[in-house]
Amino acid sequence: MSVRVVVSNPETGASYQVEAQADDFAGTAIGDEVDGGYVGLDGCTLEITGGSDDTGRPMRGDVEGQSIDEILIDGGTGFNPTRDGERRRVSVRGGEVGDATVQLNTKVVEQGGTDIEDALGEEEE
Repeated sequence: MSVRVVVSNPETGASYQVEAQADDFAGTAIGDEVDGGYVGLDGCTLEITGGSDDTGRPMRGDVEGQSIDEILIDGGTGFNPTRDGERRRVSVRGGEVGDATVQLNTKVVEQGGTDIEDALGEEEE
C-alpha cells in the first residue's frame, strides 16, 4: 500500500509530493523524525507534521493512536472558528500513522548531501 508524502523544504518554501510505501512509516506519529531515504532523499531527516486518512479526516498529534475520535475543539487542525469563543465537535484521526493514512505532511529537518530539488523534481503547488 502506498502513501502520498508531501515534503516541505523550509529553506526555500517549496513542497513536493512523492509516493512511498506506507509500511516504511508504520509505528511513527506526528512529531517523529524519519529517514528521508524512504522518499528518495538519502542523508536527509524528515519530521512528520500531519496528514489525513482515506476520508479526509486530519490527523491530530493530541489524539493518541490510530483511532477516529470526536473531540470538542476551539481551533487548530480540523476547525477554523469564525467567531470568538466558537467551539465544535469534530471527527479527527489519531496522530499515529496507520493503514488508513493516505497522506503524510513532512518537513526537512536535517538536509544531507542530497539536493532536494534535484532529487524530487519540479516544485508542486
